Amino acid sequence: MKILMVLTSHDKLGSTGKKTGFWLEEFAAPYYVFKDSGAVITLASPQGGQPPLDPKSAEKDSQTAATERFNADKEAQAALAHTVKLSDISPAGYDALFFPGGHGPLWDLAEDKNSIAVIETMYAQGKPVSAVCHAPGVFRHARSPDGSPLVQGKSVTGFSNSEETAVGLTDVVPFLVEDELQKNGGKYSKGADWQSYSVRDGNLITGQNPASSEAAAKAVLALLDRTETRASQQGNPIRGDNP
Repeated sequence: MKILMVLTSHDKLGSTGKKTGFWLEEFAAPYYVFKDSGAVITLASPQGGQPPLDPKSAEKDSQTAATERFNADKEAQAALAHTVKLSDISPAGYDALFFPGGHGPLWDLAEDKNSIAVIETMYAQGKPVSAVCHAPGVFRHARSPDGSPLVQGKSVTGFSNSEETAVGLTDVVPFLVEDELQKNGGKYSKGADWQSYSVRDGNLITGQNPASSEAAAKAVLALLDRTETRASQQGNPIRGDNP
């Protein structure tokens, strides 16, 4: 089982002069869900190398068991410091795709042609495609095989407008995730602010906020397990077909 995790390379929070990047919990929690399941994980980013960490996600109040595990995990830190350039990735080599959030993806991954291509290819192959918090914004330009917006008619979630208001960045981000998903025809829903809430529609999995990261990753594994079981029962090679 091979899982591709794609992180942002963008570190500027609009014109505020502050730094942004990926959110640590949204990387660490899924990373260990996948790692502990025995998956082989590849980390990629548009520029390769060390992706920028949102400094707020390293603050004491943002720490969780997963982030503390990562902070003591030299092997994981080394892997993160050497992400593969996304342009060098072949989607055919992976069984699932996962995008951790943070504000960074709104600026680069949402517009990156290689990111869009990986999403569209793996989705069309029926493989699990997942994003959490701000990362569902990366689907804004992605298309389904029929040419329609990827999220059109599908149940999705992502960082809510009320959560963006709470962090004071509504007028800083290039677009609001909730609004963008709805603009593209997604059937957006949400749970309570800052509480775990994830949605699966076919092979598309989305999580609302940092607390949803682990649940979204577990949904990816559950879908992979169903696909593997079905393939085994049919005597076919394992594929990421949509159930």
